[in-house]
Amino acid sequence: MDIKIIVATHKQYWMPDDPVYLPLQVGAEGKTDLGYIADNTGDNISSKNANFCELTGMYWAWKNVRSDYIGMVHYRRYFTRKEVRNIDNKKRQILTVSEWEILLAKYSVVVSDKRRYYIESNRSHYNHAHHQEGLDMTEKIIRETYPAYVSSFEKVMSRTWAHMFNMFVMRQHLYNQYCQWVFDILFELEKRLDISDYDVYESRVYGFVSELLLDVWLEKNQIAYIEQNVSFLERQNWLKKGGLFLKRKLTGIN
Repeated sequence: MDIKIIVATHKQYWMPDDPVYLPLQVGAEGKTDLGYIADNTGDNISSKNANFCELTGMYWAWKNVRSDYIGMVHYRRYFTRKEVRNIDNKKRQILTVSEWEILLAKYSVVVSDKRRYYIESNRSHYNHAHHQEGLDMTEKIIRETYPAYVSSFEKVMSRTWAHMFNMFVMRQHLYNQYCQWVFDILFELEKRLDISDYDVYESRVYGFVSELLLDVWLEKNQIAYIEQNVSFLERQNWLKKGGLFLKRKLTGIN
């Protein structure tokens, strides 16, 4: 079983010493070479990284990698066996090639554990965190170009959970189908959405929108999947995150 899991990174960082993981410098166009494979080789959209985030790596893998299974993680987020506190222990929990072979022999798609919002729907959470027009325009495009997906889009937007981070591993034929669908929508969104007055953070709009589209595609096509724990390799300031969330919720200001 041939498995390639892209590790999207924009800087030099600790990488797993396991042949299943392929470190990829995303947004490499015009940047200093980090010593990893770069996403500005072959058929690529590397120059769009400021707006598409890790999706430039997803696109690169779609166009340039051939494998039984293809996936993507991030330089500081990995699929792990279980959650532990110590960062060094988290590194030891990252799934190995032999564990992936066992998992993927049973399941065609692996996604992250649900991220739950409880008091908010996916739509309201997005609208409180980002400029609303990005998601609104995405819905309009889906209604026009993929009308069969509308009910699934509405269902996913009303949920209080999602599989976030653009992290997954899929059989290649499913990966190809998903990429064809999602980039078709995102490239059309890029044509229609005026982001000239967006700040650097909000300019990553296509990456933000795409995080919700994975579940729309899974729902519409009734793709069976298994969820897997995701560990973050850096300490997170939950007090700060909570404060920013409440600020957005109460004031609508990012």
